[in-house]
Amino acid sequence: MIEAQAAQPQPNEEDRAKDGFFLEVGEVAERMIAAHGKDFATGVLILAARFVAEGKPLVRPK
Repeated sequence: MIEAQAAQPQPNEEDRAKDGFFLEVGEVAERMIAAHGKDFATGVLILAARFVAEGKPLVRPK
């Protein structure tokens, strides 16, 4: 029996932008893992998420 697939809506511009950022984060995470291991990459991503949640700056002003 073949199940009919529900039509997937086409991603809009905002969805494509979000996907692009997710891809960038993934690429950075892969480079961090390759250079310093999973524990380092996990720690950096957790700290970044915490800073975002707390409204703290992620980079120092120049």
